[in-house]
Amino acid sequence: MTESPQGALHGVRVVDLSSVVMGPYATQIMGDLGADVIKIESPAGDSTRTTHPQRHEGMGALALNVNRNKRSVELNLKTEGGHEAFLRLVRDADVLVTNMRPGALERLGLDYARLAVENPKLVYCNAQGFRSDSDRAGLAAYDEIVQASSGMADLMLRATGTPTYAPTILADKLCALTIVYSVLAAVIHQRATGRGQRVEIPMADTMLAFNLVEHLAGHTFEPAIGPMGFNRSMTRGHQAVRTSDGWACILPYTAKNITDFFTAAGRADLAADPRFQDPANRAAHYGELYEEVEGVAVDKTTEEWQKICAELSVPFAPVMKLEDAETDPYFTGSGLIEVVEHPTEGAYRRVGPPMILSDTPAAVHRHTPRLGEHTAEVLAELGYTPEEIAHLS
Repeated sequence: MTESPQGALHGVRVVDLSSVVMGPYATQIMGDLGADVIKIESPAGDSTRTTHPQRHEGMGALALNVNRNKRSVELNLKTEGGHEAFLRLVRDADVLVTNMRPGALERLGLDYARLAVENPKLVYCNAQGFRSDSDRAGLAAYDEIVQASSGMADLMLRATGTPTYAPTILADKLCALTIVYSVLAAVIHQRATGRGQRVEIPMADTMLAFNLVEHLAGHTFEPAIGPMGFNRSMTRGHQAVRTSDGWACILPYTAKNITDFFTAAGRADLAADPRFQDPANRAAHYGELYEEVEGVAVDKTTEEWQKICAELSVPFAPVMKLEDAETDPYFTGSGLIEVVEHPTEGAYRRVGPPMILSDTPAAVHRHTPRLGEHTAEVLAELGYTPEEIAHLS
């Protein structure tokens, strides 16, 4: 990999004792920002290594997308030697991220109380489905469980009539971002005081807080002055519309947008319609507004609407197919999506860090490692001899 300026988190060592997506995605972001991330895996490996598609066993597409910029160390934490090696690593770490359930961590002797003795400055981040002090603490919590438990599926029910799940692992990835900023806040405190702390990210709580930003709505007030749910997002018809040759998001947002858009569409009656001019009236008639936009959108091509809306400053975007991102000049121009060569997997398409930092740019400096690829290297850094490393393997 090519050398690049040191990232903002250079000098921060993160022990990644997490699996699947939430924790690994969070620690990958930390690695992108310059942290030294050491991923601890059991002999079976992270479960994402078994996902398909994949060219070679243990290197599935999902694993490649959440584990770059890490070193992989294979340890059996249930053995005395594996447990001791892990403690040695933690003693010199700044951060530990795990999504193991609290009970499992306690049985392994890896709970916060135990590790804080080993390293008082450790920022110990545990993310799980539900708060550790609740009666749900031990429940399994996959992304769909969290979407159902946090009101997300109910939002889909209200908007579409069916309590479907978002077609992306929304809870896992949102909570991963929450892990990142929470851990970084704790690291700032650690640097200032020399003290670590326990950071807990309950997924259901995180998702509910996220959902209620706008959807608390009338229940923001006590007593409530209206229903829950942000009307603009909840109204039927809140979706992309058909043009004469495709799909587009056409979103006349302000009174001026609405007047300009319908004037350009040849509908002067709608341009001055009182239902859409006043914010309060517009809120009560979003469904009708969406219907009228849909009704005129089909009269022109996507390209024609794009030109008209650009001239009028009306929010607009063609609906991009996922496959088009691979060739779209906007996304390829920055190097966000590029084809690179993996040492064992050959050519693969990598989605790089999206954030832009002028002095300490995020960068990809390590491909996703094979299971245990860096075990000997990291254990040697901890003072293990080659013979001891061989005995642990």
